[in-house]
Amino acid sequence: LYLPSASSLQPAQPRVLLVSFDGFRWDYIYKVPTPNFNYAMENGVHVKQVTNVFITKTYPNHYTMVTGLYAESHGVVANEMYDPILNETFSLNKMDIHKSEFWEEASPIWITNQREGHKTGAAMWPGTDVKIHGVFPTYYMPYNESVSFEDRVARLIDWFTSEEPINFGLLYWEQPDEMGHILGPDNPLMGPIIRDIDKKLGFLLSELKKAKLWDVINVIITSDHGMSQSSSERLIELDQYVSRELYKVIDHSPAVAILPNEGKLDEVYEALTNAHPNMTVYKKEQVPDRLHYKHNRKIQPILALADKGWEIVHNKSDGFLFGNHGYDNILPEMHPIFLAVGPAFRKNATKEVMNATDLYPLLCHLLGINPLPNNGSFNAVKDILAEEVP
Repeated sequence: LYLPSASSLQPAQPRVLLVSFDGFRWDYIYKVPTPNFNYAMENGVHVKQVTNVFITKTYPNHYTMVTGLYAESHGVVANEMYDPILNETFSLNKMDIHKSEFWEEASPIWITNQREGHKTGAAMWPGTDVKIHGVFPTYYMPYNESVSFEDRVARLIDWFTSEEPINFGLLYWEQPDEMGHILGPDNPLMGPIIRDIDKKLGFLLSELKKAKLWDVINVIITSDHGMSQSSSERLIELDQYVSRELYKVIDHSPAVAILPNEGKLDEVYEALTNAHPNMTVYKKEQVPDRLHYKHNRKIQPILALADKGWEIVHNKSDGFLFGNHGYDNILPEMHPIFLAVGPAFRKNATKEVMNATDLYPLLCHLLGINPLPNNGSFNAVKDILAEEVP
């Protein structure tokens, strides 16, 4: 007599893989042939313009993707931060990013997923090697840039196919951001970099097929931000307008977070406001509402924001990057790619626009877990799903 076990009677749990290629601008796929991106588009959904969150930098946007919150709400407001209450700093440049308090204004999706009885696996996704509210992902790789893309994929495949498999995986790769900074997005030498990312995507897809996951997994391929071309002709030098003795720079160009010395706020603001036609200077409370970037203590008292393609430096000896991001999130150059492919999604479909905050409620729907309060809208993105959702 054969009695099916309870587990064999249950439908296979939904599986989701979220992939981020850092700094992959939405239009890179049009610069060179990208057969693997094209394959994903033909078999899934392509969202043409994703409005990410301000500031358009790595840590704020990766945390938005997994919380559905604007940066002012989730608290990871920049790659370089200072918390005046804790008197503590957070720095991506120094890889000093493991202080839990900087992450705990929000609760990322892997915590909810695990509290609802599932398992998560993370391959280098920003924040996944930090203990947040006392929790790590079920499986994670401590951040190490030297680990190859192929090794990261292999770990995820192992986790998805183990005896106690994960239902949710997160995969992060540092390119094309690093080379985009060095070369600038308009440099023809970006062509081979984009082709290499396409090859890496092809490797991921073939490994999912080999592991017999391709037909059962929903894969979202996206990024945190785009990239804009800079030039030595477009530098704004703060030293021309205000003494360095009066303030500290907490986060750098093009959205410069300025902490004036005590009692010097108005003096620094007056010196910088209207100082340069391509730099807009705000006191924190003046930041436009549409940027959702003023209601957090880690947002500094003054924000100096460069126009697209301009850089803010102390002086020209600082040097600059040929490509940069962090600009106003209304600019198309700041927008990332977004593709979704798998059994839950429509095939060979396009959607014009979405907000990066909408990804979180979409992920929760795909995983069958309850979203926490967020700034996204599932209703805004449910039209990319294969089956209509009321």
